[in-house]
Amino acid sequence: MALLVGVATHLRPRCPKTDFPSSSTLKDLCSSQSHLSPYLPSRRLLPCLFYSSTRHPRLVTVSAAAISVEKTEKDRFPVTVTETKQPRSSVRLCIEVPPNSCKESYNKVLREFSNQAKVPGFRPGKKIPENILINYVGLHNIQQAVIEAILKKTLPQAMISVEGRALKDSVRIVTKFAEMYDSFSPEDYFRYDVLVDVVPEIKWLAEAKYKNLKIIVQIDKTITAEIASEIEFKRRYKAQGSLRIVTDRGLQMGDLVVLDILAARIEGDLSIGEKIPSAERKGFHLDTEESDNLLPGFLNSILGIRQGETKSFSLQFPESWEQVNLCGVQAQFTVRESILQRCREVEQTAIEQATDNAILEQLSKIVEVDIPQSLFEEQGRQLYGARLLQLQAGRKVNEQQLSSLSSEKAVNEYLENQKENITSIIKQMLAVGEIFQCENLEYSTDELVKEVENSVEEFKRHNQEYDEANVRQQVQDVLEGAKVLEWLRENSDIQYVFR
Repeated sequence: MALLVGVATHLRPRCPKTDFPSSSTLKDLCSSQSHLSPYLPSRRLLPCLFYSSTRHPRLVTVSAAAISVEKTEKDRFPVTVTETKQPRSSVRLCIEVPPNSCKESYNKVLREFSNQAKVPGFRPGKKIPENILINYVGLHNIQQAVIEAILKKTLPQAMISVEGRALKDSVRIVTKFAEMYDSFSPEDYFRYDVLVDVVPEIKWLAEAKYKNLKIIVQIDKTITAEIASEIEFKRRYKAQGSLRIVTDRGLQMGDLVVLDILAARIEGDLSIGEKIPSAERKGFHLDTEESDNLLPGFLNSILGIRQGETKSFSLQFPESWEQVNLCGVQAQFTVRESILQRCREVEQTAIEQATDNAILEQLSKIVEVDIPQSLFEEQGRQLYGARLLQLQAGRKVNEQQLSSLSSEKAVNEYLENQKENITSIIKQMLAVGEIFQCENLEYSTDELVKEVENSVEEFKRHNQEYDEANVRQQVQDVLEGAKVLEWLRENSDIQYVFR
């Protein structure tokens, strides 16, 4: 229909507990390696594509870092961490490991190599002199193993300083591995730097923050039910050039009308009985000049009906009616002119969506946020992934085109071109998250359970993979967003301007 008005709020997953890499991936965190892999659309990254039609912003929450370091380990590997604030809500951690810890790691690596290496002239398990072991294994391999062991031991411990603030997958070692290798000595201090993005702070530009907002919602006139119903009726019967929309009178002979028809049996005691499905219609197109197949008395009963009006009346099916089970049945009919009613429903939905959009847009204008790069890229890649999924679902791209659009170059171009939009969305969801907490808003357990069940059912119906725990987490965010928008609608000064 020509009256549809879209809404563009977006969803994103929470930031769960901070994850730390194993020793096999530590080198990939160094600045000489890329810590971001090309984005490929994944349904598990976007499990809310089939949530309710009114989209709400996801909320960002960051849990405490998932670090477990035994006290004895901390005592044996003391580290000095110096934290320096950096742009884009990140911090630089300068980590210093003392010589005794370096020496301990060095000796442990030598013992492990000595137990595993099969050096000619030495029986398994026999101690091998250091110089012989180094010549056999290679200084490069030993030194690399020591550095990885130190990083594995000290990185989680150093990250305790940003516990509860660090964003997932934002930890990157900025000291190049080659630099660590060249400067390493088991007799000296070992130093390396780490950058990590933290939860950004929200700065409200208005003194009252988000309270008593003045919202102006601009509505296209074609969204109004009366105008939209005329547009839709003309669209359906555009082949009839002489057709004229009449809104100032009821239905007359010669008119066309679209009806929703309900029917139910009238029992012997005149009570309304069970429905008659075969006599019911939705969106029934009726030409009053072609009514030969109608139930006798039906046309006369609906003459005079106006746009959006509902009429109820009783009729009896003739004994000669084609459907034997209806012969002689007394029935109660409820008839409604349907185009206007449906347009009114669409009008209400569109106005609500436009209101939510206007509120979210206003929120993005009254907050300042130093957005972390990792958060920007995550949100942007998810938006781009949703776009690719829509293209794929609509069969608008083939496999070769999808592969090209999934390249890192294509993703980066999207991030650059949509920078303003992505930034606005992040500001909106951060603001929504803070409002939910500040106003102590809540949703019921029943709401949560029902929405989770509906979402899982949607996944199954579309044969999509899903993780139920992740679905539950995201449903919580959707409900939180809905509660915030509901609160803002009730506590803001909203004006509607039709253009």
